[in-house]
Amino acid sequence: IFMPFHKEPLFFGDDLTRRYGRMSEARYRALFRNARPGQRVGEASAWYLYSESAAREIAAYAPNAQIIAMVRNPIDVMHAEHSQLIFNVEEEITDFVQALDAEPARRRGERMPPGPLRPETLYYRHSVRFAEQLERYFEVFGRERVHVIVFDDFRADTATTYRGVLEFLGVDPSFVPAFEVRNPNKRVRLPFLQRLVYQPPAPVLRLVPRLRRFRMVHRMRNALLRANSAEAQREPMDPNLRRRLADEMRPEIERLSALLGRDLSAWSEPDRVAAAPR
Repeated sequence: IFMPFHKEPLFFGDDLTRRYGRMSEARYRALFRNARPGQRVGEASAWYLYSESAAREIAAYAPNAQIIAMVRNPIDVMHAEHSQLIFNVEEEITDFVQALDAEPARRRGERMPPGPLRPETLYYRHSVRFAEQLERYFEVFGRERVHVIVFDDFRADTATTYRGVLEFLGVDPSFVPAFEVRNPNKRVRLPFLQRLVYQPPAPVLRLVPRLRRFRMVHRMRNALLRANSAEAQREPMDPNLRRRLADEMRPEIERLSALLGRDLSAWSEPDRVAAAPR
């Protein structure tokens, strides 16, 4: 399997906002030029699931594509997304409840943070409508070409879940990588340095689409972000808030359960839900 060094190129999805602009088709195709004959090639852009047009665009570009999507308790997703956006200098409301309450205004274009950002990342509730998102891919590609992973399974038995992905792709299912936690919750050490990385001065910002083409730039950026971060347990969600969100999300969870033929009711029962993973 060949995956390009540029994670989340976000080439598809005309309705998505690009924080630093959209790459050309030639640039996108160049990401895969080092793939060897016979290798399966793919890329990982999580926001293709949210996009209303990406499924059709992918099918037009690669009709035989196979789709892999992972879904997770939407309450935990919103909480984790808020923390990640603070780390990425895309969210300035540090209180999770207040950030949730700001969503209606933000969907009207109000109360937006400064700097380059993807506004749709701030639409917390709207971004976790997983049933309708998966339905778009089922409709375009057919159920047999869409492999859905439930995060609970991935966390409980990573090796078996991973093997299922290899079998879906038709590659050697006996390969076992080193399983370790990736992208745990983090806090920023030096906020000014983080802003410099994610919101560079205007002269540098204009160069970002060109600089992102180079592997070395990605390595330097990732090394800087690692040095400027420290693993930190996410603040636990207030139990009353979790109960309120569980009531609110119950219809969405029931719809996803029916779509997948899987009982996910524990997601909407706070007393049965363990603390969110890192």
